[in-house]
Amino acid sequence: MNGFDHLKWLKRRGTKVNWHLIDWIWHVRGCLSIPAQQTSSEVFCKIDPLFQEFGTTHELKNESLVFSKKNQPSQDKMAVFDDGVLSIESKKEGSVLQYDLRSKTLLFCFLAPFFFLAMAELTIVVKHLQKPSTEVSQSLAEKEKEEEARYLIQSPIDKALGVPAPEKKTDKDDEKQGKKKLSPVAAYVFAGIFSVLYVIGRISEALSVKSLFRKYLSEY
Repeated sequence: MNGFDHLKWLKRRGTKVNWHLIDWIWHVRGCLSIPAQQTSSEVFCKIDPLFQEFGTTHELKNESLVFSKKNQPSQDKMAVFDDGVLSIESKKEGSVLQYDLRSKTLLFCFLAPFFFLAMAELTIVVKHLQKPSTEVSQSLAEKEKEEEARYLIQSPIDKALGVPAPEKKTDKDDEKQGKKKLSPVAAYVFAGIFSVLYVIGRISEALSVKSLFRKYLSEY
């Protein structure tokens, strides 16, 4: 069951949720004024090329255009949207084209930061649980260093024979071991990246689709 299907299931069960408070996350809504001389059929005829792309199906129902997309190609100008409804509404100031579009991509980008934040918290918990064992390993490592120090002392005979002195562990070796430790930094970075992607995508897609509809409606 995907995210959209789960939300539909909750609605059928009558779950008390004010959907308009949260569905803006993956919905893009808006409206455009229609010239008085244009009929509904002319409006839908002008924007029809947008719904002739591969993987897109659509139908007209009672002054409304309902569409859905599946495996849409990247060159589709509305590829980010998976389904939606466009309808003609009459208002005091004139007729308008209203649209309600849904996007799984926006929903994914919104939820992804929470996933990575959860991973970061899990990493911190695991790191905290591993702390006692690391303390024991550090004490063992100190003993090993003491034993190594004894062997690192070169005897006069070895010096006379020209045997090279044993090498000591450098700070770089210690840094490499430190890098292997668990760190939540990467998860925080990805959470930030997806948060930025969502904000930018949410704003840019709302503006671009409105501009796209306006462009097709203005053509003669």
